[in-house]
Amino acid sequence: MIISSRKNQRVKEIASLKEKKNREALSCYLVEGEKSVKEAFLYGAKVQTVLGTEELVAPYLGKCEEVITVTKEIADYVSDSVTPQGVVAVIKMSENRLIAPFSRSILLDGVQDPGNVGTIIRTAAACGIKDVYMINCADPYSPKAVRASMSGIFFVDIKRGGAEEILQCLKDTPIVLGDLNGQNLFDFIPPENFCVAVGSEARGPSDLVKKTAAHTVTIPMTDYMESLNAGVSASILLYQFISKLK
Repeated sequence: MIISSRKNQRVKEIASLKEKKNREALSCYLVEGEKSVKEAFLYGAKVQTVLGTEELVAPYLGKCEEVITVTKEIADYVSDSVTPQGVVAVIKMSENRLIAPFSRSILLDGVQDPGNVGTIIRTAAACGIKDVYMINCADPYSPKAVRASMSGIFFVDIKRGGAEEILQCLKDTPIVLGDLNGQNLFDFIPPENFCVAVGSEARGPSDLVKKTAAHTVTIPMTDYMESLNAGVSASILLYQFISKLK
């Protein structure tokens, strides 16, 4: 059966995952597009449902709990993308385990732009960083953040919580904070195990994270620029540290 009505209960439920309150209630998020859906299966994401046009859902028959065939209009309705590709997957969120990192990690402290959140997740995955801690950040499971992560979200463990509980998880890990008035990044030798901390785009890191950080480093810039995009800053810090420790 090909569903063609927006009033279908399952279609409504899946479309509702575009809103944070519904993602939280159902512990699921959306992945959109042929490439991303294919990679969700390839990389072992917990795919619950695939919804899309008949041609695009055909490869997933029998590979997940539910495959829903809809018209192109319904597939477009469920999608959050400006240019829908006709197929989405519903993915189960990873468990929010507030525990110490197993290895090197990254802390996002008040990063509010979902594009930056997704970019940092993408970089973390590329660098082999598994544990991503978040304090008062944009939702990493929002459609924009998921798209910006470019499947990186399948490779990280996202840990969200208040400042005190997150910092408790990191109490035995040296936090290296990227901020103004720190040591020149390129002169700094990071500890073997570290947690890179990146603050809010508008306000920088919180006072509590500043106080907790073992080290503060600064990315040198010309006088023409005051700061860098949070996603760019995190990428520079991670790759610089990893290159020095290889």
